[in-house]
Amino acid sequence: MLHYTDQTGRTISLSKTPKRIISVVPSQSELLWEFGLRNELVGITKFCIHPDQLFKSKERVGGTKNLHIEKIRALKPDLIIGNKEENEQSQIELLQREFNVWMSDIYTLDDALAMMEQLGSICGKEEAALKIRISVDTSFSRLKAVFKQQTVAYFIWNNPYMVASGQTFINHVLQHLGLQNAFAHLIRYPVVTTEDLKNAQPEFCFLSTEPFPFNDRHAEALQKILPRTRIILVDGEVFSWYGNRLLHLENYVRELKQQLNG
Repeated sequence: MLHYTDQTGRTISLSKTPKRIISVVPSQSELLWEFGLRNELVGITKFCIHPDQLFKSKERVGGTKNLHIEKIRALKPDLIIGNKEENEQSQIELLQREFNVWMSDIYTLDDALAMMEQLGSICGKEEAALKIRISVDTSFSRLKAVFKQQTVAYFIWNNPYMVASGQTFINHVLQHLGLQNAFAHLIRYPVVTTEDLKNAQPEFCFLSTEPFPFNDRHAEALQKILPRTRIILVDGEVFSWYGNRLLHLENYVRELKQQLNG
């Protein structure tokens, strides 16, 4: 029997390498696919859209926060992989009473790299995990302080406005890039008012494509509130997906920097 302690401190025990895996976190589903677990992955969420072949070929078991428990039971998984932030605690606790559930809890790059290593070990894909882990770490190191401490507000929701603040993976990425999060002193994903925004006066506002799909209309509305701020629509996946999609971050950020300097 092999014992694995997840990132929430809970230990699961497996008698063999799992052969029927359900992932209820999009970034981790993509990562497992990249590990080569094409047959072992039997269930994903409706938000696990990358790669397209994964999305089209696997059973969907609901959304990250609205899992279809009966569908999960019918798939008879020997391992479920979730995330503390992305999944509902009550549903995870229900699943933990019936299945082996390994949970990630990601705040920093080191957390993400540790997750990759641990999932590689659990799933018998140590070599594939190590290759991705090294590539992500190397790519990330080349992005150290590419910006020069400009202030930014990173929006994840509209009406009400919600931003990524302290104790989030997004905040860690922004700080690593050399950006100062205007709301880093707050916790998690707070609601901010127009008055809060005017008081903060960030140099940039990043409007993420997820979980709320910001578009040009939202950027125009925000520009009226902050006329001296650069309002930029950004790809939320490269800032918040903590699997192999982090390999897209380097090129994206360098193009973004050129855009901001233009």
